[in-house]
Amino acid sequence: MESNEFEKSKIFSFCESIDYSDGGIVSKTVLKKQTGNISLFSFAKGEALSEHTAPFDAMIQVVDGRGEVIIGGKSFILTTGQSIIMPANIPHAVNAVEKFKMVLTMIKSN
Repeated sequence: MESNEFEKSKIFSFCESIDYSDGGIVSKTVLKKQTGNISLFSFAKGEALSEHTAPFDAMIQVVDGRGEVIIGGKSFILTTGQSIIMPANIPHAVNAVEKFKMVLTMIKSN
């Protein structure tokens, strides 16, 4: 069975593992497990993930560029190297103020 996950026991760079798409959002699965998953995203400037909630905490790590994360109506601007945790069941959204790449880590709990 073919896996969409990143290859194991191989060095990689998040920033070099995904390209930008003009006017779009690209996502790749790094790891997907029952206990959570790690995904890599690239956003073209002006693209967004609309407000939604998730049943688990999730962490965003910006690996390139600058993006806005809105949590519970409060705006946070994150740049390369910065991270933020989005609490479970609180509405959040992501906006690309300029093109940016991020790693999303979701940890599931019982």
